[in-house]
Amino acid sequence: MGHELNPEQDNPFMEIGRILHNDTYRRDKKGITAAGMKIDLIKRRDGEVVVGEVKKSSRFELPAKMQLAFYLYRLRKQGIEMKGELLIPKEKKRVEVELDEYTERELKGAFVKIDDILESEKPPEPKKVQWCRNCAYREFCWI
Repeated sequence: MGHELNPEQDNPFMEIGRILHNDTYRRDKKGITAAGMKIDLIKRRDGEVVVGEVKKSSRFELPAKMQLAFYLYRLRKQGIEMKGELLIPKEKKRVEVELDEYTERELKGAFVKIDDILESEKPPEPKKVQWCRNCAYREFCWI
């Protein structure tokens, strides 16, 4: 993304994500794109406005929480304080996400690592991790 490379749009997991996005939470406002973010939905809950991120499963819950925390961080930088909610409809699971001090430090540490990669002449050597099998960017590393 940092070099404007797009994931493989025909990847079946990308398609599943699009279907899930279109078929769930129909009452909530969807598909908001803003400054480097694609927010799945914004909804009202108990008088508050909440940013929602919809995922197929909770298998990668921590990365999903960090993605949502990133959105909350970017919104905070624009003067908008919100809470987040990770939504996993297949499991009927909702996980609240707040941008606390610890999570903000974790994000800032990740930003430093990302900047180091983006500024290097060559990408790091690929190494297979648990996410590679279903990754829509797989062809950039392994083909």
